[in-house]
Amino acid sequence: MPQLALTTPLGEITLSEEDGAVVSLDWGRGRDRTATPLLARVADRLQAYFDGEAVTFDDLPLAPSGTPFQRRVWQALRRIPRGTTRGYGELARALATSPRAIGGACARNPIPILIPCHRVVSADGALAGYSGGEGTETKLYLLRLEGAL
Repeated sequence: MPQLALTTPLGEITLSEEDGAVVSLDWGRGRDRTATPLLARVADRLQAYFDGEAVTFDDLPLAPSGTPFQRRVWQALRRIPRGTTRGYGELARALATSPRAIGGACARNPIPILIPCHRVVSADGALAGYSGGEGTETKLYLLRLEGAL
């Protein structure tokens, strides 16, 4: 599986590709370094994102591995615009499920940032948790970068 590591303000992250789609974004340096055209394009887009440019990831081929429910939640997360947040409860109502189920799907998101689970907050605006990087500090950084706070 081709992988490409890059250095970001949040430390090293590694992108992985399978069958022409991004399948994961992991915190830390991966073992392989294969700059496929797709991984190079995603890395360039991520660097622009971390430079504060208003880039989107909507057109990138993503293939996260998960249950049908998780994939439905992740698709809903991709529709949350940059610079905004949604509450767990709000997403739960839209998807006819519970806030806890939304939180569980967010925690299992294999492609954070590109699938913006960091944009989901508690009803009172509290950050709640974040499974990537340094947890809520990483979530706070990403939301500030996007102008959501």
